[in-house]
Amino acid sequence: MATLKYSRQRESIQEFLNASCDHPTADDVYMNVRQQYPNISLGTVYRNLNLLAELGEAIKITTPNGGVHFDGRTEPHYHFCCNECGNVLDLELEQLNCINEAAGKNFDGVIESHEMLFYGTCKDCLKQN
Repeated sequence: MATLKYSRQRESIQEFLNASCDHPTADDVYMNVRQQYPNISLGTVYRNLNLLAELGEAIKITTPNGGVHFDGRTEPHYHFCCNECGNVLDLELEQLNCINEAAGKNFDGVIESHEMLFYGTCKDCLKQN
């Protein structure tokens, strides 16, 4: 595999993701990184976010409303998506590795990992209603 060329813009995108705990969209990242790099394009942000996800340096979270959020926290963990506001939050929950075993009983192959997205209403939306 070819060595990836260093990019100050990509580094800035990754730093923003790593410092963020609210799972930003590409637009959110673009608006923030643009403060440091006014000439950066939204396309550059999208390409770099997808590249970081491909390299395992970010997690890409696709939500049911078609939105895509990104997470700089790459160790295995679960997410919660609010049906009201669409925010994506980390869900602190012990890894449920037994799911891999249960799914593997009815699958002719080897299951190595899983992803899970929980849905409901976040505390902020509950307060508003």
